[in-house]
Amino acid sequence: MTSERREKLNRVLHHRQSNLAVVMENVQDPHNISAVMRTCDAVGIQDIFILNTKIPRHEKFGPKSSSSAAKWLTIHQFEDAQACFEALRKRYTRILTTHLSSDAVSLYEIDFTESIALVFGNEHSGVSEEIRALADGNFVIPQMGIIQSLNISVACAVSIYEAYRQKKAAGQYDQPSLSTERRAQLFDDWTVKQKDSV
Repeated sequence: MTSERREKLNRVLHHRQSNLAVVMENVQDPHNISAVMRTCDAVGIQDIFILNTKIPRHEKFGPKSSSSAAKWLTIHQFEDAQACFEALRKRYTRILTTHLSSDAVSLYEIDFTESIALVFGNEHSGVSEEIRALADGNFVIPQMGIIQSLNISVACAVSIYEAYRQKKAAGQYDQPSLSTERRAQLFDDWTVKQKDSV
């Protein structure tokens, strides 16, 4: 590995955020998942949770739409909602779902400097009632159109770039968020993947 590549991997790890995650519930199109992964990598999210309770477990994702982002992320796949939320509760203080409801808060009212996981639902039916019951609340992306919905990859991009904006302004990208041990483990993993891709 060249010194430039080593420096880039270390720089990326320095900016990875341990207190922000994306959860996708029963998202069917692997290209949507891959597009979300690409955006997560761009804003420094390391952990993605994929919950499939109604569809088969995904075996692979679209490399064209993800630009191979999947290999640089930590992907947690679950078939059981309770197990998924137990894992989330150990890592994140708040869990919010994208759902248009009377009690939903605006995306721009969320404090993304806190530890938080955002749940995005199925392309057709959104976040399920079961998952909404397990979460801490709902949020919406303000919209002025008739349809009042966005493609999941677009909704995720809008949401986590707002998180990026807040976290950047708060200086949360200026110091490492991941533990020293986890950064070292990911660097070792990435080094292997780098060799495999040559």
